[in-house]
Amino acid sequence: MQKDIIQTADAPAAIGTYSQAVRVNGTVYLSGQIGLDPASMQLVDGIDAQIHQVFRNLAAVASAAGGTLADVVKLNVFLTDLGHFPRVNEIMAQYFSQPYPARAAVGVAALPRGALVEADGVMVLG
Repeated sequence: MQKDIIQTADAPAAIGTYSQAVRVNGTVYLSGQIGLDPASMQLVDGIDAQIHQVFRNLAAVASAAGGTLADVVKLNVFLTDLGHFPRVNEIMAQYFSQPYPARAAVGVAALPRGALVEADGVMVLG
């Protein structure tokens, strides 16, 4: 099995023992992204800003892998407060169009660096 490691400076550098994404054949596994600004590696302020940054970060990694968010077939969203889920839906509609990817939304006790939201996904190319 050939694994291609995807890395871009347009998304936050990995802050642990993982890759931004891994491509196996035409499937790309996108690691979880939180609302870190890739230039400063600081968490952006507020839930709306974090949701936007998460999707911008995922889009940057998708692009580095040769795709776009339109190629995402599965998305997982993790929230420290499920009350923010309506905002995720509203903002997600600015980054994804129909047909939407399959998705799960999970409430969690905490996320790295005190983030309010994290998302990962699976993308299929070609």
